[in-house]
Amino acid sequence: MPRDPARVVVGVDGSEPSARALDWAVTEAAYRGAPLHLVTAWLFPMAEGYALTATVPQVHEAAGEVCERAADDVRRRAPQLRVSTETVQQTPGPALVAASDPADLLVVGSRGLGGFEGLVMGSVSQYCARHASCTVVVVR
Repeated sequence: MPRDPARVVVGVDGSEPSARALDWAVTEAAYRGAPLHLVTAWLFPMAEGYALTATVPQVHEAAGEVCERAADDVRRRAPQLRVSTETVQQTPGPALVAASDPADLLVVGSRGLGGFEGLVMGSVSQYCARHASCTVVVVR
């Protein structure tokens, strides 16, 4: 992928913190005149004890729908922005860091769908802050 240093990458997962991160990223991308890349990452639960009722393709499709709904919302609110999406079957932290490699800015919510209530930062935002090669903004 060619380097686009002005690109803004944002993680979306359908959670309220993710929605706030997306709002912030839309404003920043518009200010910079930068393309906005939305990433949804998911990992199929393969641990013993899970009663799985969905298949990998169904989970991937549902994750893709979350990402596309967010992109459609961005296109309605900020039609001047170039918007792209990516849905990957990978642990969210590494997926977001990889997607942000050719970018100048990675935006994530302070917490996503998992974890414990009351934490200031979730494990994904902490991972991104530690490992991304670009500036990371964690939106609360």
